[in-house]
Amino acid sequence: MKNSLINKLQEQLKIDEGIKYEIYEDHLGYATFGIGHLITTADPEYGWPVGTKVTPERVNEVFQTDVQKYIKETQKVFPDLINKPDLIQVVLVNMCFNLGAPRLGKFRKFISAINDEQWIEAAVEMMDSNWANQVGPRAERLKQIVLSHAD
Repeated sequence: MKNSLINKLQEQLKIDEGIKYEIYEDHLGYATFGIGHLITTADPEYGWPVGTKVTPERVNEVFQTDVQKYIKETQKVFPDLINKPDLIQVVLVNMCFNLGAPRLGKFRKFISAINDEQWIEAAVEMMDSNWANQVGPRAERLKQIVLSHAD
């Protein structure tokens, strides 16, 4: 994925996931910081208390690592991701960032529509989900990006 697309994705995810320069507990109670980065035992921040500040440089470093991971995860669902239109790539990685590849992989009709470049059908299928109801404005914005590719 081109750097310009990663920058677009980062800006979207700042809106969708938020960005925090301190450790906080996510909605499931897991220690997190930055743009939805779940702290693992591999992170130097592991075990640090909630409220500990994290530098913008560290937040960006972790995002760069996370985004590469989610591009690879998205490619498990869309092996030819790199051949999709640029903004469709951004939409798909954004969805995978939120859902993970296993859950995104269950959107079978959506996946089929994307692979067939049936953008209207893809938009309908992405909105016909519990996910769309849960994330509201995020799904609506991503749907509009998909629809912008329709003839």
